[in-house]
Amino acid sequence: TGVFTNQQEFANQLLAASQVVGEDCWQLPMHDAFNDQLKSDVAQCKNVGTRWGGATTAAKFLEKFVSNVPWIHLDIAGPAFAATAKGSREAGATGAMVKTLVKLITG
Repeated sequence: TGVFTNQQEFANQLLAASQVVGEDCWQLPMHDAFNDQLKSDVAQCKNVGTRWGGATTAAKFLEKFVSNVPWIHLDIAGPAFAATAKGSREAGATGAMVKTLVKLITG
């Protein structure tokens, strides 16, 4: 799961929670160069970028609307659904990052 944030301490808490519960995630950069992909000729911004950095452009879109409120965008598009079963899980919806979020909230 990709992690994007505007507040590093908040991200550090989430990353620590993910390690405790065993869910893999990693923090990805929020480079300003991705802002160009959200430019629109007819609106303040568009909510889809190019094929390059889709998770980052999603985070940059959110960033435009939250001001200084601490936030985290979790890109669960890949790990949210398992096409095949494995010894440790069934096929289908995985509940990606639910355990991490519960741990983050409850400590």
